[in-house]
Amino acid sequence: MRLIEIIFAILIPPVGVALAFGIGKRFWISFILTLLGYIPGVIHALIVLSKPK
Repeated sequence: MRLIEIIFAILIPPVGVALAFGIGKRFWISFILTLLGYIPGVIHALIVLSKPK
């Protein structure tokens, strides 16, 4: 599952975060950052996924 989360974090950042943590605060931050610019969304998603659950 971890590999799928990382792939989605690169392709569609909010989906990768949602797979790992559900639709909550982290998802919405990732969603807004992705709307503002793709790269900030990817960076945020990878940082969030790199932290232990």
